[in-house]
Amino acid sequence: MARTRPLSRIGYRRLPERLRLPALCGLAAALGGLVSFPAAAQQSPIETAIEAPGPLGPLGGTLAEAEVAAGAKAPVVLIIPGSGPTDRNGDSPLGVRGGIYRQLARGLATQGIASVRIDKRGMFGSARAIPDANAVTIADYAGDVRTWIDTIRKRTGAPCVWVLGHSEGGLVALAAAQGATDICGLLLVATAGRPMGAVLRAQLRANPANAPLLPSGLAAIDSLEAGKKVDTAALHPALGALFDPRVQPYLINAFRYDPVRLVAAVKVPVLILQGKNDLQVGIEDAALLKNAQPAAKLVTLPGVNHVLKPVPSDGRGANAATYGDPGIGIDPVVTDTIAAMILSGAAR
Repeated sequence: MARTRPLSRIGYRRLPERLRLPALCGLAAALGGLVSFPAAAQQSPIETAIEAPGPLGPLGGTLAEAEVAAGAKAPVVLIIPGSGPTDRNGDSPLGVRGGIYRQLARGLATQGIASVRIDKRGMFGSARAIPDANAVTIADYAGDVRTWIDTIRKRTGAPCVWVLGHSEGGLVALAAAQGATDICGLLLVATAGRPMGAVLRAQLRANPANAPLLPSGLAAIDSLEAGKKVDTAALHPALGALFDPRVQPYLINAFRYDPVRLVAAVKVPVLILQGKNDLQVGIEDAALLKNAQPAAKLVTLPGVNHVLKPVPSDGRGANAATYGDPGIGIDPVVTDTIAAMILSGAAR
C-alpha cells in the first residue's frame, strides 16, 4: 500500500524544545519530504548581528547594510520569516537550507536597500526570548515586529521601515501594521488572502492522495476554528504532527485572523507579490487582498513558486524538485520588483 503523503504541512516537527515553533500552512508542501532552499549567488553585503528586546531575552537578527551616496540614508526593510522552524536566512533544522531571505537581502543591498532578517521568538538566535517557542500568538509575533521597527529606526536613523512578510510572515506583517505610523509600506509575498483554516482545507483537498485524511483532517480544522482542541488519538496517524496538541493553542489563535479585514485597514502603500506557480498560496489569494485594498500594487510572477524560485511548469513534482536544488536561486524578478516598490516610495 502506497504511503499517504498529504499536500499540507505546517512545518512543525518533534524538534528539540527550543527549536519547536508552530506555523501557518503557507510554506507547507507535504507532511514528509523536506527539501532545500538554494545558496545565494550575490556578492555579500556588510552584515552585522543586531538584537531587539524580547520578553525574557533578546530577539536576534542580521542587519545587511547597503552602499549609498555620502550623506544619504538607505531605506530599510524588515524581513519576517514564513511558517515552521524557519530561521532568519530561510533555513530549517529539518533539512531546509540555502537561505532565500539571505539571497533577497543580498540582492536588495546591491540596489541600495538595507535589510534586517530575524529569528522568531523562542527560535535560534531568539531562543532566550521565551522558554517555550510554542507558547505564542500572532499578536506576540506582531508585537515583536513593532519592537524590531523601533530598534531598526534607532540603529539606522530611518524615519520608517518597510515590512516584508513571506507566507505566514505576511499575516504577521498585516497584524503589526494596524494603526502603525512608522511603517513605510507592506510587502506581502506569497501571502494568503484567506484565513488559515480555509487555506489548510484547500491544501489538504488539493492532493488526491490525501483522500483518506480528509474526514478527520477537515473535522479537526472545524474544531480549532470553533476554539476547541482536538483529540489527536482520533485523527488519522499522518495528521498527528499537523495537529500536535502543543501547537493547537497557536492554531486556534491564528485561525481567527482574516487577512482581508486586516489589509483593508492598512493606510500605508502595499505591494502584493504572488508567483503563479505557487502550490501553497494561489492567485485567488492575491486577488482577495487586492480587492480589499484597491490602492495596493498587485504583481503576479509567471513561473515563480512559493519559495520564490523559477519553475519549469506548475506540475507538483517539478515544482517540489526545485525546492531541494541549491543550484536554483530565487528568481531575480522577485528582488527587482520588491526593490522597485521600496525605491519608488523612498523617492516620494
